[in-house]
Amino acid sequence: MGRALGRGAALGLLVLLGAPLAAIFLRAGGASLPGAADWAALRFTLTQAALSALVSVLLAIPVARALARRRFAGRRLLVSLTGAPFILPVIVAVMGLLAVFGTQGLVNRLLGPLGLGPYRIYGLHGVVIAHVFFNMPLATRMILQGWQAIPAERFRLAAQLDLPPRMIFRLLEAPMLRQVIPGALAAIFAICLASFAVALILGGGPRATTVELAIYQAFLFDFDLGRAAMLALMQTLLVAGAAMVALMVTRMEGSGAGLDRLLPRWDAPGGWRRSYDALCLCLATVFLLAPVLAVAAAGVTGMRDLPATIWPAMGNSVVVALASALTTTLLALALAAGQSRLIQGIGLLPLALSPLVLGTGYFLIVNPVMIPGRLALPVTVLVNTLMALPFCLRMLAPAYERVESDYGRLSDQLGLRGIARLRWLTLPRLAGPLGFTAGLAGALSMGDLGVITLFGSPGQETLPLLMFRLMGSYRSDAASAAGLILLLLSFGIFWVFDRGGRGRHA
Repeated sequence: MGRALGRGAALGLLVLLGAPLAAIFLRAGGASLPGAADWAALRFTLTQAALSALVSVLLAIPVARALARRRFAGRRLLVSLTGAPFILPVIVAVMGLLAVFGTQGLVNRLLGPLGLGPYRIYGLHGVVIAHVFFNMPLATRMILQGWQAIPAERFRLAAQLDLPPRMIFRLLEAPMLRQVIPGALAAIFAICLASFAVALILGGGPRATTVELAIYQAFLFDFDLGRAAMLALMQTLLVAGAAMVALMVTRMEGSGAGLDRLLPRWDAPGGWRRSYDALCLCLATVFLLAPVLAVAAAGVTGMRDLPATIWPAMGNSVVVALASALTTTLLALALAAGQSRLIQGIGLLPLALSPLVLGTGYFLIVNPVMIPGRLALPVTVLVNTLMALPFCLRMLAPAYERVESDYGRLSDQLGLRGIARLRWLTLPRLAGPLGFTAGLAGALSMGDLGVITLFGSPGQETLPLLMFRLMGSYRSDAASAAGLILLLLSFGIFWVFDRGGRGRHA
């Protein structure tokens, strides 16, 4: 039953991905070739993605090294903090960055008395700063895993040989970095190619337009569906190529086997090295926390300025998030049940697309039949499900395989199959991963500002869309309050599902 369910889910996923791509391909066939503005958008997209990946990884290396070789109170909390930006609503983070680096932000208030500034965040550098905020923690986690994969016995042997830190870095750490860094660069580069909300808010004009933003502008301002389809096809090829490169280079050869013991690091004594590690960790913590705290502080004072439309927008966002959590979890579970590398590979295909490209395709499908705005929320749920699926599947599939490996033969001997097997074996054993998967999908959907911008209509607003419109009308206090609510709801949904999945084992 599980394998048949997996094959059916994979076939359905191919249809859901293929239909919008086919619509884009057919529409783009009648469109003109890319113009000068389109090529400029492509150049900017590649430039900002390359700079964002490079800066994120360069800043992550000293932070990851400090976490790897230091033990201190609050270390686990700090490591957990590096995962927070992944589920942080993009528009909330951008508003926080504006509160810190914007014209009236904290940085300019500090630079003013010194006769410096004003510092302007809009443009290429603003987009890069925002992408570093989101992706430096991801790079830190990837590099930290590489450091932790080096057997502790290697460091003990280096200490017995009295090797200086310079030689330890050359013999143990540098080879690991040569394996990990290309994958981190490629993964972050692919992620930044598909960034939309950051460029929408911080782009700063025609000279800082990404391909995603050009698609949005072709829809909203020109309603040039042919050009939008052509740009969507360009974006698909771009992201698909980057995703393939990322998958190819993200392969570690390993650093050898050990006894999995956690030993102290003798290559990191006190003195200036301890101060350097402490400085790196403090700066990284401030960089990650300052925007969130700025939004929270401004949001508390702006609660009284919230418009009445906040309540239906909040309700729409919660409905979309819960529906996305349910559909993503069910689809990921069905694909994992297929127990096939091919089926799981199909589940990773959405990595090669972007939300706005899928939204473009579905718009082209729906537009001849009915007013697309009527399907704003269902299409948002569908696209959010597809975009969260690869991340959730990678967390669920290994857990499912472990359950079948440990208990599959016994279940077969007992005749435990079908619904009974799902109820008594699979779901109880997968409660933790399922809860985490649902929480992740719900949080990502709650903060998404992508396809809803194409389909959004009166009465169909979500909280991120309302927040963006408040920012556009210069109601910053109300936008901050909406951002605080969005932040609390996103983390709340993640916590409820994750906690519920762990249950009494938490």
